[in-house]
Amino acid sequence: MLIYPAAQEKSPLVTREGDTIELQCQVTGKPKPIILWSRADKEVAMPDGSMQMESYDGTLRIVNVSREMSGMYRCQTSQYNGFNVKPREALVQLIVQYPPAVEPAFLEIRQGQERSVTMSCRVLRAYPIRVLTYEWRLGNKLLRTGQFDSQEYTEYPVKSLSNDNYGVYNCSIINEAGAGRCSFLVTGKAYAPEFYYDTYNPVWQNRHRVYSYSLQWTQMNPDAVDRIVAYRLGIRQAGQQRWWEQEIKINGNIQKGELITYNLTELIKPEAYEVRLTPLTKFGEGDSTIRVIKYSAPVNPHLREFHCGFEDGNICLFTQDDTDNFDWTKQSTATRNTKYTPNTGPNADRSGSKEGFYMYIETSRPRLEGEKARLLSPVFSIAPKNPYGPTNTAYCFSFFYHMYGQHIGVLNVYLRLKGQTTIENPLWSSSGNKGQRWNEAHVNIYPITSFQLIFEGIRGPGIEGDIAIDDVSIAEGECAKQDLTSKNSVDGAVGILVHIWLFPVIVLISILSPRR
Repeated sequence: MLIYPAAQEKSPLVTREGDTIELQCQVTGKPKPIILWSRADKEVAMPDGSMQMESYDGTLRIVNVSREMSGMYRCQTSQYNGFNVKPREALVQLIVQYPPAVEPAFLEIRQGQERSVTMSCRVLRAYPIRVLTYEWRLGNKLLRTGQFDSQEYTEYPVKSLSNDNYGVYNCSIINEAGAGRCSFLVTGKAYAPEFYYDTYNPVWQNRHRVYSYSLQWTQMNPDAVDRIVAYRLGIRQAGQQRWWEQEIKINGNIQKGELITYNLTELIKPEAYEVRLTPLTKFGEGDSTIRVIKYSAPVNPHLREFHCGFEDGNICLFTQDDTDNFDWTKQSTATRNTKYTPNTGPNADRSGSKEGFYMYIETSRPRLEGEKARLLSPVFSIAPKNPYGPTNTAYCFSFFYHMYGQHIGVLNVYLRLKGQTTIENPLWSSSGNKGQRWNEAHVNIYPITSFQLIFEGIRGPGIEGDIAIDDVSIAEGECAKQDLTSKNSVDGAVGILVHIWLFPVIVLISILSPRR
């Protein structure tokens, strides 16, 4: 005998997010029908991903219920095979309670001492929304409690920060289902410095196996906290454990975007180093940042301080001139040929080291009198001249030279200016035997464009005519007056020659200078 089905429900059902809930639909009838469950209030999938779920006992079991599952569910009897029986259905309401969702979940606030700060915790969603309470704590210390009326947020102000006010503030907003929490880390720590990686040729060297590095950085948000009074610089050789530390004092306020420079010296080639930088304020240490610096020969040396002792394998990017008769040679006293010509050439580099290198011209046969060897420096780029400035930037060009032997020829130096046409200007010259010693020359140059320096050695009448150079330097600013006079005076007429040869260079530069 067929008994038509009937459906009864238990509704509404209230649960909390994350629980397991069973929706029940009591069904009678013979034979007992299968129940089909679906969403009644919206076209969304059921928990298993399908649009309908079957139940043989009328129960829909949902595990780990979420707030999105709130709403009306329909339980409906399936059709009998072979019988035209109208389906019966009922509705079940599911209410999912969940604790308040708040923002921000976490916020770091950096602020200096004696400044004010206000923290705000906002309710985004909650169910039930009524009877929301809040409490503010600093660590375990209760600061304030209260109850929401119509507002959606609660605030806690600190009028003047001190050491006692720094720490983690927690704001808990509570309903029947639980609590949501906003956390605020209030600190006076300075932000980490940001290393500048585009320093123009940061590496230079002026001694055998030793190099220096121009370290540059900017300070992130320097005004966020108290004034940075110093940086703690830590440096260690890559692969080592021990840090060497020192403080770099800072005078005045650091501006946002300001580029700070510090020169690291006495670094051993070709070792790499880890560098750690930590800002210091009256609050204490700020955030540190670390980078690795590596030795590499400069691609286009900067003019603020260029030094070349010819210790590198690439001789500081000096190159041989393809148009001359023979080449300059890199040599040290320790590595020179045992069959070298006596009574000419240096016994050590200009610092007195027999292991140190220098460049020289070998005048033994088959070299002939008057043949030339030309050595070209890298191309030096200069900053564009201020059209309203009075003069071009001055640079002090200096080098050591060695001219010993009865057959010494001539050593010339030229300034090659880069432009639409290449112009070479005689800059300095010396000839004849100067004795078994290194001499130093200084010349002021005023380039208006990118330039090169050219060392030209000319072979004399015999084999005892080796000429050497070492420690070539270019520094921004004019040479000291005593350098221009006393150190060039060892050559007799050379001191006068420097100024005579330089005069047409200055005249030519004045002619070439752009006019506005």
